Amino acid sequence: MERRTIAPRPGWQQTVEAQGLIYPLTRYPDDSLRPYWDESAHYVFSLPEVEALEETVEELHRMCLAAAEHIVATNRFADLGITDPRVAGAVAEAWRRRAELPAVYGRFDLRYDGTGPAKLLEYNADTPTSLVEAASPQWFWMEDRFPGADQWNSLHERLVAAWREQARLLPPGSPLHFAHSADDELGEDLMTVAYLKETAEQAGLATDWISMEEIGWDPLSGRFVDNGLHFIRAIFKLYPWEWLTTDRFAGHVLDTLDNGGGTGSTLWIEPAWKMLLSNKALLAILWELYPGHPNLLPAHLDGPRDLAAGPGYVAKPLLGREGAGVTVHPPGTQAAVREEPCCYQALAPLPAFDGNHVVLGAWVVGDEAAGLGIRESSGLVTDEYARFVPHVIL
Repeated sequence: MERRTIAPRPGWQQTVEAQGLIYPLTRYPDDSLRPYWDESAHYVFSLPEVEALEETVEELHRMCLAAAEHIVATNRFADLGITDPRVAGAVAEAWRRRAELPAVYGRFDLRYDGTGPAKLLEYNADTPTSLVEAASPQWFWMEDRFPGADQWNSLHERLVAAWREQARLLPPGSPLHFAHSADDELGEDLMTVAYLKETAEQAGLATDWISMEEIGWDPLSGRFVDNGLHFIRAIFKLYPWEWLTTDRFAGHVLDTLDNGGGTGSTLWIEPAWKMLLSNKALLAILWELYPGHPNLLPAHLDGPRDLAAGPGYVAKPLLGREGAGVTVHPPGTQAAVREEPCCYQALAPLPAFDGNHVVLGAWVVGDEAAGLGIRESSGLVTDEYARFVPHVIL
């Protein structure tokens, strides 16, 4: 693994925008615009490195599924902050019926510097983003800059194949709706959903489009409807389950939930069982089940324990995105338990390449490793100011 600098392509911004990355710049607090898509550098991997990372990702995914089984079997929903019995019941039922429910993708965030085993930082299993840039502009960048080279990137083909395979699980005779929140100002959620819709269409599925805010409720039929007042039988949503189960329509969601077997009226993708994996409590449960595993970091739910005196620790809210609420506590600092439920994970500072702190986003489609996206940040927490940097296998 090596970071190399390279001159950006002339007209790079217009190029990546035409490829679906309509948010190539990030606005900073000083009102300046700086590249989010940063092709002034790239990372180079060897094929053996990538093959080893693929094996690691698929092993981590299997371990996460085993942890989900453990949570359901031992009724540990409270550890995830799931205290509503109806929500816990829906998640447990979804898990038991998972073979009947479409589940598409997820993203592991890994710490890796090319010299030791990759370490799991978190699993974004419900509403992961940065998919568009990983799947499309990154591939075309490689073809422009390194024709004949390779890249850890089979995202597009695997997504199309996943939709084609899971089409049999969808309600017949109805389109698959795709939805994101209209509150998305940058366009990232919009384009992520648009891209997934495109892959579903390439798989032969009939699709439709709606925003979460436009979804209607028909009190006469007791069903969700779209703008044309058609029943929504199946919908992919880039909208977290923890919002879906707590907003003012949550009761209707649970009342009409198709949790496999066609017993309800609306099938939501990703399925409700993804709540078991998209929660930072998973990191502590994994450490309980697989203590000392080379790809895991020590993690606890009841406080930092001995991590404060040893490697230091990071306190992560159980639910959160873009580094929100994450605090870093170097070794030797006094252990402190936060008021809100958190996961306390051993501090493993992100490796710095030329002063840039890097995190690997390794994608899973179905149950298989499917690609890599790399983000760089100025600090130890990968936040909304992180930059996406392409990679190549040489």
